[in-house]
This record gives sequence, structure tokens and C-alpha cells, in this order.
Amino acid sequence: MDVGFIGLGHMGAPMARNLLKAGHHLTVYNRTRSKAETLAREGVQVADRVADACQGEILITMLADDPAVEGVVFGDCGALSALRSDAIHISMSTISVALSDHLTEAHGKAGQGYIAAPVFGRPEAAAAAKLFIIAAGADAMLKRCHPLFDAMGQETFVISIRPSEANLVKLSGNFLIASVLESLGEAFALVRKSGIDPHRYLNILTSTLFSAPVYRTYGPIIADEKKPADGFKMSLGLKDIRLALAAADALAVPMPVASLVRDHFIEGVAQGESDADWSGLARLAARRAGL
Repeated sequence: MDVGFIGLGHMGAPMARNLLKAGHHLTVYNRTRSKAETLAREGVQVADRVADACQGEILITMLADDPAVEGVVFGDCGALSALRSDAIHISMSTISVALSDHLTEAHGKAGQGYIAAPVFGRPEAAAAAKLFIIAAGADAMLKRCHPLFDAMGQETFVISIRPSEANLVKLSGNFLIASVLESLGEAFALVRKSGIDPHRYLNILTSTLFSAPVYRTYGPIIADEKKPADGFKMSLGLKDIRLALAAADALAVPMPVASLVRDHFIEGVAQGESDADWSGLARLAARRAGL
């Protein structure tokens, strides 16, 4: 397939590579051009402008937040004006429910297709094509895009025909991950301060009640007191919790735990940890415990 790909960060670059390995023709654009030129040596075409990456049948965006997506889609010479009428925009970014609804309406009025397909998985999962993709949109469009999903992920879960429902699922999932990070941080602070070996404690957790991937992924990071350089930034965790709370507010759903986690993310950002991996919530818990 002829695919445009915009957004070559820690997640986007390996996703684009896997599309290339699967035999798709890629035209990529990134605000920092050097990231795109790295992929050019592997066989992709580098676009000079957003519009130049929108000439194919599919456009994939993997961007940091709502303003970045809005700029790419609605800006001057943006995707909305550049995409042809039968093209499909697949937004794989973690964005707000409200923006996803706006994109659905805008692309529909332009005669274009729109799918929301955010992902679960860290950069190493993206590199290994082991992402879990949460997709929503019209059935015919989803069927057309499945070869792309198969190239990037290990499984695709189709939610509904309304794209923004995929975004709601993604935001709720990120809320749950953040809640696990918060609770793990508090628990590890407790056992560390009592003198229990954190690695022995982790082995007990993951060998008994808490063997889920999120515990096996983040438990060792917290036990080893690591600071991953290529993980999910605390500032992005704060962004996602705020988006989850906005969606909850719109539906009159109280989320007191999300409010607590939001405040702790704000604490981390205020202490200069904006770019730290969001597992840094555990460090904040340790500091509060005097460790």
C-alpha cells in the first residue's frame, strides 16, 4: 500500500520500519527532519511538507498530543486539504475523545475516511511489531487497513464504528497503567523502608497475584530504580490523565483515583521530571516516604 506516515518519535519510527519491512511504500514526514532522514537510508521517501506525505491512499499519524494532531490535519497545507477523497487517515496517537469526534466529522465532510487506532505497548513492543491496536471506524475502512495493523501489532481489537470510542478505551487503559504505577510505587516504598529486598518482593508479586504484563514490565524498572531514557514521558502521562478526566467529566463519571494520580504527575513535572519515564511516580512515592 502507498502510505504516508507522520510522527517518527520513540513509537512512530519503529512502527514505520515495520510497515517498510512488510513491503509497503512509505513517505514520511517529521518536524525534526533528521529523524526522517535516518529512515531514508532504509528506503522510505522523505517529505518536505505535511502535504507531501498525504498523496497516498493511507495517512498514519503518530503524534504526541491534540495540538500536534490539529496542526498536522487542520494547519496550512495540512492533511485535511491535501488528502484525496478516497484516502483514509489513521490516527494512532493518544488524543482526546473530543478531537477524535472532530476529526471524524471533518474528514467525513471532505469525503475522506477516518479511523482511530491508538496502541498499547512501549517502544520495544513497537520495534518487535508486538503492539496491541485498539481500532474503531467503518467496517470497510477497517478491513482495508488490517494489513497495516498486522504489520505493526500482534493483535487488533475492533471496538465499534465510532472512532472516538477507541480513544476512550486507550485513555481508560492508560489511567489503569498509571494507577498501577502509583500503587506499585507506594507498595515498594513500604517494603523498602521496612528493609525487605525489593527484588524478592517483586518475585513474590509476579509469581502469585500480579503476573500481568504491566507488573512484569514496570515492576523490575521500579525495583531496580531505573530511569528509562526511551519510555513514556511523565508529561505525556499527565496529558493522558487529564484527557481521561475530561472524558469522564463529559459523561458525569467520578474518577477520584485519576484525580490523585494527576496531582502526583503534576508534582513530578514541578520537580523537573517532565521528561522522565512515567514509572517515576514510584520515585515520588519513595521521596514522600523519606527514602
